[in-house]
Amino acid sequence: MMKTPHKDKLIAAMNNPKCSDKDREILAEAMKAYELWVSEMDKISSTGKERVVQLTGLLNQYKDYLEAELIIRSGSQFLIRQKGQLKLDNSVMEEFLIRLVDPRVIEGLPDFELCVGPQRAFMSLAFTPASIHDLVKKPRIEIKEKDADFTLGKSIYYKFSSDPAFSAQSTRSGMLTLAVLAAECKINLDKTMFQEAAGTAARLKQGCPMSRYYLIVEYLDMEPEDCRLTAIDNVFLIRHAKRLPFGKRTIYEEVRKQHQDNPIDHEVIWKFVSEIQYFVKSIWYDPEKALERGSFI
Repeated sequence: MMKTPHKDKLIAAMNNPKCSDKDREILAEAMKAYELWVSEMDKISSTGKERVVQLTGLLNQYKDYLEAELIIRSGSQFLIRQKGQLKLDNSVMEEFLIRLVDPRVIEGLPDFELCVGPQRAFMSLAFTPASIHDLVKKPRIEIKEKDADFTLGKSIYYKFSSDPAFSAQSTRSGMLTLAVLAAECKINLDKTMFQEAAGTAARLKQGCPMSRYYLIVEYLDMEPEDCRLTAIDNVFLIRHAKRLPFGKRTIYEEVRKQHQDNPIDHEVIWKFVSEIQYFVKSIWYDPEKALERGSFI
């Protein structure tokens, strides 16, 4: 079943004890708009780039209405101040990206069930015995994971034991999500966020060196940097815009104008889709071809 991270955030916001009756009325309108957005996306019959263009058009319509007309124009201090914590705006992109992992958009997707959307992604695993005497006991392991806004991967089930018969008292088992492709959705990106993302990308690739890590950014709040100097594979600036100055971020006319002047660009979304498409169709590593290539990689 397709995940619905944005719908989940709307419901969570309505159930928040700080949410007033007026706020709930606004969120109820948002839920109606959300259901219409989903309904319109479900009606799209096109494929390939044309499908991405149409999906992006509907995304702009919904985000404009939610963020400018409902949240900012209503003047609700709870929704304006808490939208970052509530992830009302950020989760729209999370849900939209799930729609791109579709055989009508990306060719060659596997026929098994993929983990798509927000997940706790695997980063590293370490064995942590307390002493040499621990080696005969149930293995002590420490798994590092991190929440990712968007992933493409697979659930991996593991079982470690100090007993070749895998007796229950000597065996530890569990499940993790191996994200071979991950992306973080940022409303704005500043220098600190970029550095944190670079660290996350590096740790993700410790656990899966073939993985890819991207940033999907609406508004830029820093000078662009060459991400090739980091473990980030690319940063996609989907609105071609810088962040509004602090004093203008809650002014309805300014927010509406920014949305109208800088809509999310379907061409940039298509670039991201093309990255996924290339990755899906690629052979990530084939040691059998080393002699033919004349190199290990």
